[in-house]
Amino acid sequence: MSRWKDLPESLDPQLRQLVVLLREHKDRSGLSIAALASRTGFSKSSWDRYLNGRATPPQEAVESLARTCDVRPAPLLELRELAAAREEGPETSGPSAPAEAAGSPGARGTYTTGPRPPVPWLAIMLSSVTTALVMMIGLMLLAPWENMTRPAASGGNGKPYTGPVHPTLGEFVYEPGKEYACEVKRDSDDALLYAGYSRTRTELIQRDASRWSVVEAQCLLAHHGIAPGVVDGSLGKTTERAVRRLQDRGRIAVDGIIGPDTWKVLRT
Repeated sequence: MSRWKDLPESLDPQLRQLVVLLREHKDRSGLSIAALASRTGFSKSSWDRYLNGRATPPQEAVESLARTCDVRPAPLLELRELAAAREEGPETSGPSAPAEAAGSPGARGTYTTGPRPPVPWLAIMLSSVTTALVMMIGLMLLAPWENMTRPAASGGNGKPYTGPVHPTLGEFVYEPGKEYACEVKRDSDDALLYAGYSRTRTELIQRDASRWSVVEAQCLLAHHGIAPGVVDGSLGKTTERAVRRLQDRGRIAVDGIIGPDTWKVLRT
């Protein structure tokens, strides 16, 4: 399993999420960077740039990795498009302003000058709002909920999503000050560790999530000797720091996000 470098703090959020998922799919496939390059047709140096956040991977590279790792390309491509849109920014040329006439280098390497167009602030604001909404929908679609159906969209009551409903404990409700008991046992069927709050091994959980799977992760962190703070089902700063320590110990991507690779370390 690869020991990844930390991603730059300044990295665009959409690109960061895309890189994290690409890393996880690559690690789960068991392929080296060289093997990935051989199977996808993109060079080893290109994958090194893509998987370390130094360049936005082209659509063809994302599709090739998805095929190679046998995963759905749609969620990855959606994040890639969002990242590319943020990177390119608003267009500054139109059909009435060809490149040679709008100040771009022409066939002879010359430039023409002219008044700068006004900054389309309203369009930029609308684009930012649309991007945020699309990102929220994309992250909801990315969550690989296992063996349980997602509850209806909160019945239109505006409540935040709190994960799958537990078969005996019911829907998770965060209660400030409440702490859950942890009793971690190794399952006789698959020899993995479980605390009884969730059986997921792939659910993607990020900062500020509140659900039963967070309680499960907090119990497993404590079982591994890494204090997650209060076992309350909310992934706050203390739990995120504990997740990073576990990821560093397990030699996987250190990003504070609980995904398939992190669950694998937690449950073994």
